[in-house]
Amino acid sequence: MKVVSVYDGFEEAFWSHVNQDPLDYYFFIVDLKQRREKTQILMAMEKERVEGLALIYSGEIVQLRGSRKAVALLLDSVNLEKVELQAPPPYGDLVLKKYKPQIIHDLVLMRLRRGEENVQVKHVAERLTVEDAEGVARVLREADPESWGEVTAERQRARFENAYWLGIKRDNKLVSIGLTRFMDFGSNISAIATDRNYRNQGFATSIVSVLVQEILKHSPIVLIHVLKDNIPAVKVYSTVGFKPYKKYLLMRADRIKS
Repeated sequence: MKVVSVYDGFEEAFWSHVNQDPLDYYFFIVDLKQRREKTQILMAMEKERVEGLALIYSGEIVQLRGSRKAVALLLDSVNLEKVELQAPPPYGDLVLKKYKPQIIHDLVLMRLRRGEENVQVKHVAERLTVEDAEGVARVLREADPESWGEVTAERQRARFENAYWLGIKRDNKLVSIGLTRFMDFGSNISAIATDRNYRNQGFATSIVSVLVQEILKHSPIVLIHVLKDNIPAVKVYSTVGFKPYKKYLLMRADRIKS
C-alpha cells in the first residue's frame, strides 16, 4: 500500500471513491471544489484501489477515512503539531499513539432527506447580512466557548460570502443564528447557536426548520453534525426530521513528543 496526493493524477480515482458515499466524504468534496488552495488530500492506494483518504485543510483540520491499515499509513503522513482531527471511532487507538487530546468528543452526522422534514416555525427568522457579523460572533462565543471562543467579527464577515445566514432578533439584539452553504448534492448546516438567555423558547427549532426549507429548494439532502452528548441539540434536530447516519471521533490534540 502506498500514499499518494490526489493532485498527482489521481483525481478520477478520488471522485469514483467518494461518490460512493458523498455524505461521509462531504468536507473532502466541498473543500476540494471550493477551497482547493487550502486543501491537501492524501490517498492510501492498494494497486488501483483506494483504501483510505486523509483530508488536511488549512494546515490544521484533519479528517481520516478508510480501512484500519490505510488510516494507520495516512496518519504517518500527517506531520502537524496541532490538529483538529476527525476519524472513525474504531481507530481512536491509532490516533492516540501520535496525538494527545486536549478535547475529545463523539460526533454524530445526522441527515434528512427531502420528504422526511417536519418543519416547525414558531418564530420569524430573517436573512442576515455582513452588518450582523458582530452579533453573530457574540452569539457563537457565548453559546459555546469551547468550540467558538476565539471567533471574531472580522472572521465572521469573511464567512458571509456565498453563505446563507439566518437569525432571530429580540429588541434589535441577535439572539439565535444558523448558517448553511448550498451544494447541489447535499447541504450542511454548519452552525446553530442561541443566546443562553433565550433558550428553550423554540428559537433553534425555528432556525433549523427554515434552513431545512431553504436547503431543500437546492439539495435533496440536509446534513448536520452534532456532539453526541449535546442532548438538547440532538432533540431539536430529531424533531425536525434528522436521523443519525455516521459516527466519528473528534478531537483537538497536540502531537506527542518522542
